[in-house]
Amino acid sequence: MILLDKPLGLSSNDALQKVKWLLRAEKAGHTGTLDPLATGLLPLCFGAATKFSQVSLDADKRYTATVLLGQTTATGDAEGEVLRTREVTPEMTAPERLRAACDAFTGEIDQVPPMHSALKHQGRALYEYAREGIEIERAPRRVTIHGIDILRVQGDVLEIDVRCSKGTYIRTLAQDIGEQLGCGAHLIGLRRTGSGGVSLQGTVTLAALQTMTESEREAHLLPADVLLSDWPEVLLSAEDAARFLTGLRRRVTLSDAPQVRVYGPAPAPADRHVLLGSAHIKGGELIPTRLLSPLEVQGMLDQVAPPDHPI
Repeated sequence: MILLDKPLGLSSNDALQKVKWLLRAEKAGHTGTLDPLATGLLPLCFGAATKFSQVSLDADKRYTATVLLGQTTATGDAEGEVLRTREVTPEMTAPERLRAACDAFTGEIDQVPPMHSALKHQGRALYEYAREGIEIERAPRRVTIHGIDILRVQGDVLEIDVRCSKGTYIRTLAQDIGEQLGCGAHLIGLRRTGSGGVSLQGTVTLAALQTMTESEREAHLLPADVLLSDWPEVLLSAEDAARFLTGLRRRVTLSDAPQVRVYGPAPAPADRHVLLGSAHIKGGELIPTRLLSPLEVQGMLDQVAPPDHPI
């Protein structure tokens, strides 16, 4: 896998296809759509790593959002027609007022998905209906905002750091904060800075990849278990590892866990462990969830693990 710093104006799929071509990869997938108007972290999976792409899709996310107070738009972002302009008073941007507005949307909240989104209705994306002037009724969705930190306030521009569950619409959050303040708002910038256990650290830009040699690009490839880095790890003996890879449950003296990454010893002379797959622990049993094939395990061994990596 590779951690791409997606540029502005490029869809997630377009970014994936460009990197796939550069790496001459046969099998590839991204880990959840990042809007063309957003930049930042986009983990891309290749080969065996695609088995774990859902992990990043389901993971909590982190964003830096730039919000313009005082204007609402038809799309909730800078692309839409301005619908209303209101005055932003000094009282509205006072620290305690901004803090209260952000706190009002912290925790579990219900969000109505925006019409200008990729959410499907009868097989078509909502934004397709929106472009035709058709409004579709949308059911609220429960999401969790783990925290909102105010990074900067300059005039009518508010910059916040948002930690949230998957499926959170940051443009909707920006609009809601604006209404809570009484002046309205829309999103003018968005950058994803985290997804699960990975962050912008170690990312590479598409522009940089395009200037590299093939070996330099390959040096940016990371082992598939980077996506699982915030999960507990389980190390198996050679005998248990072989049985685990056949899908058999193993007895373990470990507490229940919803998700763990599982390693086994690499064949001699390699003096390290290699990822076998993912599992969960229930009632003292290690139950396989997603397994690598023997060929994929060998591929893991052929990779050069980065420093401080458990392999």
